[in-house]
Amino acid sequence: MHSMASSFCNIFLILCLFNVLASIGPYPVAVHSAGDVPINVTKHFSFYNFSFSNNPRLVHDVKLLGSAKFSSEKGSLQIPDESEYTDIRHQAGRGIYSFPIRLLDPTTKTPASFQTTFSFQLNNSTASEQAAYGGSGLTFIIVPDEFTVGRPGPWLGMLNDACENDYKAVAVEFDTRKNPEFGDPNDNHVGINLGTIVSTKVINVSDVGVSLKDGFVHRAWITYDGPQRRMDIRLGRANEEDYPSIPIFSESMDLSPYLNEYMFVGFSASTGNHTQIHNILSWNFTSTSQAFLRFPSSETCQGKILLENSTAPPTAEKSSKNEPPRSFLIFMVAVALALALFLGFYFISKYRRNASKLNTSLETEIHLPRPPNKPRRFTFSQLSSSTRSFSEIELLGSDSRGEYYRGKLSNGSQVAVKRFSTQFLNTHGSDKKRLLKEIKIIGHVRHPNLLPVRGWCQDNHEVMVVYDFVPNGSLDKWLFGAGVLPWTRRFKVIKDVADGLSFLHTKLLAHKNLKCSSVFLDVNFRAVLGDFGFVLLGAESKQFESAVCHGADVFEFGVLVLEVIAGRVRDEKEVGNPEERNLLDYAWNLHQIDEKVKLVDRRMGSLINLDQAIRVLEIGLLCTLNENKGRPSMEQVVEFLLNMDKPIPELPRTRPVSLFPYNSANTGLCNTYSCTF
Repeated sequence: MHSMASSFCNIFLILCLFNVLASIGPYPVAVHSAGDVPINVTKHFSFYNFSFSNNPRLVHDVKLLGSAKFSSEKGSLQIPDESEYTDIRHQAGRGIYSFPIRLLDPTTKTPASFQTTFSFQLNNSTASEQAAYGGSGLTFIIVPDEFTVGRPGPWLGMLNDACENDYKAVAVEFDTRKNPEFGDPNDNHVGINLGTIVSTKVINVSDVGVSLKDGFVHRAWITYDGPQRRMDIRLGRANEEDYPSIPIFSESMDLSPYLNEYMFVGFSASTGNHTQIHNILSWNFTSTSQAFLRFPSSETCQGKILLENSTAPPTAEKSSKNEPPRSFLIFMVAVALALALFLGFYFISKYRRNASKLNTSLETEIHLPRPPNKPRRFTFSQLSSSTRSFSEIELLGSDSRGEYYRGKLSNGSQVAVKRFSTQFLNTHGSDKKRLLKEIKIIGHVRHPNLLPVRGWCQDNHEVMVVYDFVPNGSLDKWLFGAGVLPWTRRFKVIKDVADGLSFLHTKLLAHKNLKCSSVFLDVNFRAVLGDFGFVLLGAESKQFESAVCHGADVFEFGVLVLEVIAGRVRDEKEVGNPEERNLLDYAWNLHQIDEKVKLVDRRMGSLINLDQAIRVLEIGLLCTLNENKGRPSMEQVVEFLLNMDKPIPELPRTRPVSLFPYNSANTGLCNTYSCTF
């Protein structure tokens, strides 16, 4: 009855509307002239210092990422954070204004004008024996997001390997290290970087009598004229009141290709083999962008019709007297439309009543209030909307199980969505109830080294898993990319993965998909395990899988350890020597001739504890032994890594005849490993 009453109300409103239109008749109405009125949109903020006493909203207005902190001693934004790390080498951090700034008019592609001035101080840390050589430097950055942390060392915290090729970013760097591979002229220069760490323009500030790492407080003025596309940079001592009369740089520069409509502004800095403390002591920023108030155009269809009617000749009015009244015709059309709508509403309401009974349970499950960290069920439409209909732009990666997409939920949260492929579901996930049960069980497990599962989706014959988004990306991008992870970070990654895996095993769970691409690095470079397998590829049955999954995890952990130490993938087809292509075989061959040191990634240089690396390598080889031949549990592995003085079981002198993850005679389960008997 409610739906019928609603239908009659709608019909009544339609009839009233048509009668009103009929009463208006063909008389002209006022139409605004076409034209867009430009207005200026201005954003301004100022930090006299970065002290909480003067800025109670400081933690809300400035977002800290990576190794960064607010120094109460200096009232500054400091990168890196000395209090958090005893060794501040190879650290990167950012301080970003928390709110996006409009820096581009998307219609005209005109960049906004902005002016920023900030005082900064670069001090060589006394924590390093090589402090006198200085660190890497500081940048003023304009970036598209407020959660990515760039790489340490010469990348200045600006970019990392997880960034896409079209990652839009602008930076003005104050560089105190000479990196010839990036075209640096010396260790005292200012550079302008457009979407890349290689500077488009470089200014040798020694020519203007400035030394960036002299320990004094310097002040920079950066001015950009958007409509004229011109940048002006000035540099001077903070204690000098006069505005520098001569800029160190003043040239035309188009930033529009490197800007989105809204961007984030702030600072990034990093250290490499040498250390430096970067302090930003004050900061002012003002931007002015142009927008347009658009009025309705007189060139609309309605405007033309009204104009023609108002200028019609008198004969047209006389001839219309013999035609039926316009209001009567409109009324008849309204009646016919009302009848059609009545029938439509009746059948639609009947269909909806039946459909609502089927959807009640699903909607109740989705919309019931639940604790904030409890995994939930998503609909297909929700995840499709969050990933822009699973657009290629949002694609993060793929493997034999499916594809990974970046998504943004309606509440603004960043997530990663694993969409299992049809082929995987048909071959390995045919028992969808078991797959979903595993997903829900893992979703309720929490540990610092496990990536939280936000929820799942079973809809439209699809199965998907929703994880928290990790901005620094997966381990493989850092290990096998252009940069080099230092040994201290690699060792910490190995220990983090071991802790997470051991915790899973104590809960009688397993990862079932362990590899470098399923290990992620958070903003503090802590390793977290994600991209769970939920089912074991190649398992003969559920009972068989339960029996072997823990051992398979240990085996895969051993291979991952070898990849981390060697800095190369497990199956390197481009290696010239065929004996070196399979990493596991190569590692055992080197063990036989007592030359395991050759496996250690030479790119790490001399900054490596070689004895420690060899011991960890041996632990990795232990993990690849067959289960009945000495393969340790993850609990034992954690103990070996935690107490490096504790002796480990002796490895066999020669390579085992067979190496495979499962204790089974079925060599088809060996994946890419050597299984010859």
